[in-house]
Amino acid sequence: MSDSLKIFFLILIICLPVNARQEDTLYYRGNYSVLLDSIKIAGNEITEEIIILRELTFGIGDTLNHELASFNRERIYSLDIFNEVILKPIKVDDKNILIIEVEESWYIYPLPFVRLKDKDWEKISYGIAVSLKNFRGRNETLRGVVAFGFDPSFSFSYLNPNLVYKHDLFLHTVLGFNTSTNKSTTAEELHGESFEQKIYFGRVTFGKRFGLYNRFALKTGYDYVETPFYIKGVNASDSRIDRTVMIGASYTYDTRDLAHYPSSGIYAFVNYEFKGLGINNINYRVGNLDFREYRKFFNKLTAKLRFAIRHTAGSTVPFYDYSYLGYSERVRGYFHSSKREGNDRIIGSVELNYPVIEETRIKLYFIPLLPKSLLSYRVALISELFVDTGTTRLQGETLSIKNFDTGYGGGLSVLFLPYFVMRFELAFNEQGNSEWIFDIGASF
Repeated sequence: MSDSLKIFFLILIICLPVNARQEDTLYYRGNYSVLLDSIKIAGNEITEEIIILRELTFGIGDTLNHELASFNRERIYSLDIFNEVILKPIKVDDKNILIIEVEESWYIYPLPFVRLKDKDWEKISYGIAVSLKNFRGRNETLRGVVAFGFDPSFSFSYLNPNLVYKHDLFLHTVLGFNTSTNKSTTAEELHGESFEQKIYFGRVTFGKRFGLYNRFALKTGYDYVETPFYIKGVNASDSRIDRTVMIGASYTYDTRDLAHYPSSGIYAFVNYEFKGLGINNINYRVGNLDFREYRKFFNKLTAKLRFAIRHTAGSTVPFYDYSYLGYSERVRGYFHSSKREGNDRIIGSVELNYPVIEETRIKLYFIPLLPKSLLSYRVALISELFVDTGTTRLQGETLSIKNFDTGYGGGLSVLFLPYFVMRFELAFNEQGNSEWIFDIGASF
């Protein structure tokens, strides 16, 4: 969804009179533990039942309580295809039946958008994105995007998280083109001025899910990077056009409750890619490690921790594949002022969250013409305190604490699910300089 539409919806929430519910019955219509004899799905007009059932951490014969119901409701919600999920344990003829009632969201999104590349208000692009979600009831997504303005681009992707149910196989493919403005100050100094590169790319990822929480994937891809000139380092090959073959593998461990804005669980992601494989004299490697943990304290207080590393190595790592800080990854406190580059990037964050307004269900069914699936939202307001730190490092440089940028502050997150999260924050750096931050998406 575009930034402009997100702002519109936020104003709508504040200004319109709505009938909101804020109570436990939002997701669990029962205050007792029950031994389940049966599980039924209701409200899934398109979605196949297996899509929901395969996310559950309990089954027939298990005991369901309020805490377990809450966790599993969030897992179903994280599929990102439902506006509302309610668990209703009922008794029929001495049998305990759990009814999982869902409200399916709108699945076709032909939306114009305005967005900020690298979270920068000076890099505005606009266009149209067409998404077809859950189009066969199996949570598949087809998506096409055309963008103009800063760094024009187009892309087409297909995601099937349930390619073969029996073997838990998944598939993700993407094809695209974008014009990319150089980020590297070193590359700009070598050339003497700013420049753009044209990039055509394709990726195929094929993987398997092991149990509820583990995923392993193999990937391959091809990049065509065209630069208006040749300079070693700006280019990975011996010419101004890099043709790069890529192979890699990744592993994901994910026990989070709500993927949009977690309050419990662990997320760990490891990825390693070999680029070039010596073809066209291109041969380097890129690795990523991202670890996040979420824990609840005193019922409503949530502590969050993140540690992430991006590492590059090889004979010639091109500047367009360097590790950057101050673009898509930023340190709050240096959000608008610091841009760094290197072979490696290291970042860390600690955050405390506490709900100011707990989950509230807002339904705007009085608006004419629009379908109800576009008029039902899950809303919350969360306060936050945070500390961020991060640095970059060139190959061979010594890692030193004094080279880290560190910031701290607080703010508010507005949850408007299943569509977006919006953050308003005030951050300070080590010198006490302050900055206001408006950003889209959870911090992590």
